[in-house]
Amino acid sequence: MDQTHAETPDQRVGDVDLTRWRTRAGATVADAWASLGHRYGALPVLVLTLAIGIGVAVTATWGASEVYDAVRAGDDVAVLDRPVLDWVLTLRSPTADTLVTWWTDVAGTIGMPIVAVGFLVGFTVQRRAWTPLVLLVAASGGSLLMTIAGKDLIGRARPPLSDAVPPYEHSASFPSGHTLNATVVVGTIVYLLVLRQSRLVVRVWTIAVGTAFVVSIGASRVFLGYHWLTDVLAAWALGLAWLALVVTAHRLYLTALRRGARPVRSPR
Repeated sequence: MDQTHAETPDQRVGDVDLTRWRTRAGATVADAWASLGHRYGALPVLVLTLAIGIGVAVTATWGASEVYDAVRAGDDVAVLDRPVLDWVLTLRSPTADTLVTWWTDVAGTIGMPIVAVGFLVGFTVQRRAWTPLVLLVAASGGSLLMTIAGKDLIGRARPPLSDAVPPYEHSASFPSGHTLNATVVVGTIVYLLVLRQSRLVVRVWTIAVGTAFVVSIGASRVFLGYHWLTDVLAAWALGLAWLALVVTAHRLYLTALRRGARPVRSPR
């Protein structure tokens, strides 16, 4: 089935049409989801896709935990983790410690929700659509579940308190929750911004700023001695994988709309 209708908002990023699927597998899934969209509406299709994606993401976290546990059993990660922590210890100073602590708190349990809600309100009001709400809530919920699953499965100890900067953190170390949540939430915000930016230079700057934020948050966790480097690397990998699933879910939603599925009603 390849019915097409008028272009929908957010369908293109520059010259790239997000509703066109280049692989046979992608086209097959898009056809099936478009049929579901015709029958049940576009919003239920989006929610269903995100629900399936969350299950896949949590399963991937379990798989990554198993692989990591096997590697850790051979003490291979120590070759990377301890030397990096020893190096960042030489970079610390009272001023640097204070500034980096302030910065890492931006991606904490208070800072990150404020950032997400701020953009969420702006997206919803400006676009008069529920789609940003669905995407951001699902993205945030999925990253939280992945963080909880990873910490429970591995239970890895954080670096010694003697190597950390107060205030100390005591939950399990793997993966870095700050890094994972920043990757997913900021990645979703960047994606939603890029969808409405017509100039290439603006899109490039948006992606660059978002990437710099995510990288700096991960680096701050190692600098302060709150996480080992491998905790942060795993969080980046898991976060990008979940972000890819969120973007794919939105592409399937746009494809269903393009082929005539009932749209999400705009908020009043």
